[in-house]
Amino acid sequence: MFSFTVAAVVFGVVFLAELPDKTALAGLMLGTRYRASYVFAGVAAAFALHVGIAIAAGSVLGLLPHRLLQTVVGVLFLGGAAMLLLKKDEDEEEISKPADQSFWKVAGAGFTLILVAEFGDLTQIMTANLAARYDDPLSVGVGAVLALWAVAGLGILGGRTLMKHVPLRLITKVAALVMLALGGFSLYEAVAA
Repeated sequence: MFSFTVAAVVFGVVFLAELPDKTALAGLMLGTRYRASYVFAGVAAAFALHVGIAIAAGSVLGLLPHRLLQTVVGVLFLGGAAMLLLKKDEDEEEISKPADQSFWKVAGAGFTLILVAEFGDLTQIMTANLAARYDDPLSVGVGAVLALWAVAGLGILGGRTLMKHVPLRLITKVAALVMLALGGFSLYEAVAA
């Protein structure tokens, strides 16, 4: 039986935990370059898969080798930062055209980014723990998915709004610097753990 109370508690906890995380940054960056609905479709599918894994695996996700996971995430962020910094500037009008990328390419990029970057993340482990605690996989799953979708949506829409007021070149440089910092922090955690 579905519990709105459990779903609401899970939504609040997961939303607050994910809001300052890299998901909003990834959504913001993708949202500045590609059609928002395409990005959201890929990101939403990845989060649904993550929550499914968390619900199915329960607390077993906490047993993943932390060093390996942090190393992979760190290298991916550094690679993403390098791509942003080394990418040749394109005309901003050309980038913002909705038709410049196919649905499958953009949705696939969003899906892959979230699938890899968020695997074993705090909110995925938290979702597994909440599922074990409440013994209500449906309510926990719905609350977690809605929270993750809300954060991703805020990031994607924020990216579109930001692009109207700030040059894309500056947004790209700032995002690359943040990704460098996240990559460095992830590699530091992998070594220090």
